[in-house]
Amino acid sequence: MPAVPGGKAIMDIWLGYLRLILDGALITVQLTIYGCAFALVMAFLAGLGRTSTIAPVKWMSVAYIEFFRGTSIFVQLFWAYYVLPLMGLELSPMQAGVLALGLNVGAYGAEVVRSAVQAIGREQREACVALNLTRTQSLRHVILPQAVVVMLPTFGNNAIELLKATAIVSLVSLADMTFQAQVVRSQTGSTAFPFLTILVLYFMMSGVITLLVRALERRMSRGFEGTRA
Repeated sequence: MPAVPGGKAIMDIWLGYLRLILDGALITVQLTIYGCAFALVMAFLAGLGRTSTIAPVKWMSVAYIEFFRGTSIFVQLFWAYYVLPLMGLELSPMQAGVLALGLNVGAYGAEVVRSAVQAIGREQREACVALNLTRTQSLRHVILPQAVVVMLPTFGNNAIELLKATAIVSLVSLADMTFQAQVVRSQTGSTAFPFLTILVLYFMMSGVITLLVRALERRMSRGFEGTRA
């Protein structure tokens, strides 16, 4: 008759499964950081492109924004991982995940950038003209420092949305915490333990993003009180 594992042995087994999920959480954190960085770059490029007076730049930005907001992120991920290799561009699961998440969330972020830049008061732009600043100088020294403060709360929401969307990379076998939770479920038959664990982890990570964005917003808004109309 096989020996029944003792209480300590059972605890060690479940701690091993917990470590597996935590290893996946590190992948999720990496994916979130890389994806947010890429999305931020795309958001500013496309958002400022939409305000450009150069027609090709403006329409390319509009095309990017509308395409990636109007198509499913699942399809975008499958294209990045399964279709691009047929065109000679081989991507790892991590690279495909960052590409899909960054392009998708960056398209939403671009509208945040555009609306924040356009929300800066008219008198601020007139002051730039009076000081004989070029458009680039006006953006860099006057418009963007104020607009970024306006963007931050929505950027924080976008970062949390990107964090939650990282779960889709489990579909291309990237071992994030959702993928590892599915592994634990298949090996133990328990659904509550792995998915309750990642539920708490997602909530904690979202809380960290919220605190960081609020702290950054408070820091960057110093000195700008009353300057935006």
